Order: sequence, then structure tokens, then C-alpha cells
Amino acid sequence: MTIAFLLVLAYLIGSIPTAVWVSKIVYGIDIREHGSGNAGATNAFRILGKKAGCGVMLADMIKGFIAVKLAFFSVFTHTPPSEPFVNLQIFLGLAAVVGHIFPIWAEFRGGKGIATLFGMILSIHWIVAVSLVVVFVLMLLLTRYVSLSSITASIAFPLLILFIFNAQAQELSYRLFAIATAFLVVLTHHKNISRLISGNESKVPLFRKRRARDRE
Repeated sequence: MTIAFLLVLAYLIGSIPTAVWVSKIVYGIDIREHGSGNAGATNAFRILGKKAGCGVMLADMIKGFIAVKLAFFSVFTHTPPSEPFVNLQIFLGLAAVVGHIFPIWAEFRGGKGIATLFGMILSIHWIVAVSLVVVFVLMLLLTRYVSLSSITASIAFPLLILFIFNAQAQELSYRLFAIATAFLVVLTHHKNISRLISGNESKVPLFRKRRARDRE
């Protein structure tokens, strides 16, 4: 009963539609009607700018982070880092990601859950999360494509778990989760991949004002 309650709570936390609320309250628009139509950090960067994009990304990360920490309120799991505890953390984090993608507070039209997923990883295994940030930022600086940076970081996730931080992540469920995450992120970004191949993917302005071509 307690675990079911925590899962529902994690979903509700993940359902907080940060990008939608920021776009409506601050900018007077619904971000889902612009750009890619996703209510996530990537589209917020494109449509609302760097300041709002960073705010949305941070808030979405916090959702995943807090959802995972709910595991400490369960009396039915062993103390960390036991396998049952890690399993519960994974399920709570995934519940938040599902909430972000299908938010009950925003007509079940959310984003892709990348920032929330990262917050989840940060809460479970911060060393891996920091490594993924390095991969993401380097790719973003090189290409200015948020989508490509997200895809690259997601692919790096299982590689880090399996070959570099293997001794610190012994739980089989966590390894399987890392592999599944890479596949799911690539799958959910299939449209972005098509646009990247065709050269039509929008770039994020980092150090200069957006040009007309980048806003298309």
C-alpha cells in the first residue's frame, strides 16, 4: 500500500508541467502549440530562450530527483544500496518520467522526459550523472543541437554503467535500466534524428543571438 502510494505521488510530481506553466504565465503562450510541440526543456530553449530553458530544465530535473528520494519513505525495502531499494528507486523515477510525458495536470500532453530522467539518474548514481552532463555539454558546445546531445548522453549511459562504473552499479536491474534508457531515448527522438540527417534540426543559441534560420 505504501509503495503504491509512493508510485502515485512520484507520478504526480513528474506531472508538474513546468514548461507549460512557464510559457502560459510568463509568455502568454502554450509552448505545445509552438516549435516541436513538446512541453520540455529542449522546446523551451528554442521557443522561450536560454533563461526560461535553463529554468525549465532545472525544474524538470528536480522532479526526477525528488521522486527517487521518496524511496526513503518506504518501510518495505531494505536499507540502501540493497537491490530492493535500488529497484524501488528505479520504479519511482520511471513513474516521474511517465508523469512528465503524460502529465495529468496538462491534458496528458507533456515532453520527452529527458531532464526528469537525468534528475532520476542523479539521485540514484550521481557520479554517472555528472559524467553524462560532461558528455551532454561537450556535444552541445560542439553542435548546438540539444536533441543530439541528449541522444549521445543516453547512449553513453549504459556504456558508463557496463564498462567504467561497473563496480559501483552491481544491480542487474540498474544495468538493464541503463540499456533500456538508451533505446527509449533514441526511439523517442526518431523525428529529431530524421531532421538531423536532413539538416533541418533547430540549433540552440549559446553565445550569440538567434539568427532567423535557427528559429525556423
